[in-house]
Amino acid sequence: MPYIESNSVRLYYEEAGSGVPVVFAHEFGGNLRSWEAQLRYLSRSYRCIAYNARGYPPSDVSREQSAYSQQIAGDDLARLLTALHIDTAHIVGLSMGSVTALDFALRYGQRARSVTLCGCGYGSIAAERAAWLASNEVLADGIEADIAQATRTYANGPTRLAFKRKDPRGWQDFVEHMATALDPLGASLTLRGIQAKRPSLHEMTHLLREVNLPVMIVVGDEDAPALEPSLLLKKTLPDAALWVFPRSGHAVNTEEPDLFNRALVDFLAAVEAKTPAASTDSTAR
Repeated sequence: MPYIESNSVRLYYEEAGSGVPVVFAHEFGGNLRSWEAQLRYLSRSYRCIAYNARGYPPSDVSREQSAYSQQIAGDDLARLLTALHIDTAHIVGLSMGSVTALDFALRYGQRARSVTLCGCGYGSIAAERAAWLASNEVLADGIEADIAQATRTYANGPTRLAFKRKDPRGWQDFVEHMATALDPLGASLTLRGIQAKRPSLHEMTHLLREVNLPVMIVVGDEDAPALEPSLLLKKTLPDAALWVFPRSGHAVNTEEPDLFNRALVDFLAAVEAKTPAASTDSTAR
């Protein structure tokens, strides 16, 4: 299986296609398989790469809490590009992965051709932040005690119900996939070290104004914790487009894969039309 090493941790990745690179960072409740519909479609025109974050087997599961932070997650993404000899890439993230993509844009912006942020900004609404932090701790405890029950409860949360209503079969696949994708230790350390410690987007507005990259923001209209943060991103980022998917919850790329793929392909094509040609290193295999 293909791995790269990031600060003594092995990260598992898969890739398909050739051309300008597009790198996908997954949400907390999934892994690289969450992007399967995108890899199949976009690999017709792009070099698509998806990877498992640290703590998600077969990537290594570090046992120390200090091995998990938002900065470390962004560094892992940067080291993935370096190991694969990629100078610049389009970065696409969902939820936890979207914050990693945003952190990458802030600290490694010269290596991003564009950034796509889906369901971004959980925990950013001030009036709801304390409850959100508490829910992270409850979920971490639940995963350690009984991962099957905890993941099913998580999948029945309000931001997943639109998916369950319109595509029960797809939702059931998500439930089963989440239960097998998560490692109890890796998931609990991720919740406590990354999710609970990252700043609110409101604390980052002075940094967001300096992001000199094309950004596409995607959010479902029933993904309440991400709606206000998505509007904040739209208002703050200098070059941002906002897509709101109707009757959709958190995982827009799996709830509405055809709509999402079309939106993403159109966005990438528009960016490429205005971007200097990639260097030869950008497509090195």
